[in-house]
Amino acid sequence: MTKVVQTKEAPEAIGPYTQGIIVNNMFYSSGQIPLTPAGEMVKGDITEQTHQVFRNLKAVLKEAGASLETVVKATVFLADMNQFAEVNEVYGQYFHEHKPARSCVEVARLPKDALVEIEVIALVK
Repeated sequence: MTKVVQTKEAPEAIGPYTQGIIVNNMFYSSGQIPLTPAGEMVKGDITEQTHQVFRNLKAVLKEAGASLETVVKATVFLADMNQFAEVNEVYGQYFHEHKPARSCVEVARLPKDALVEIEVIALVK
């Protein structure tokens, strides 16, 4: 069973993809960048951008019937690995007790020149 996940509480996809998809009891999010639900890029530093990414993730997870507590894997993409400490600080505010598996990589460039993008895989309740 496959179900597409869409919510107005997170930015619309900016290409030919969905915000997320559920296959059986697993939710796979598309990467979330620091766009507001209205589609505007958050102006600010890596900390502000990372908080917006988590607001978006929480919204798509909720729509999927999942939550940060059911995330089993997160992948973090950074435009600059020198900002890892700041991102990790914010990340720890959202995953402080429950700690899913995680990968973190530096990439040459992110969509809309975002500083951070995060995707998750979660168990649907």
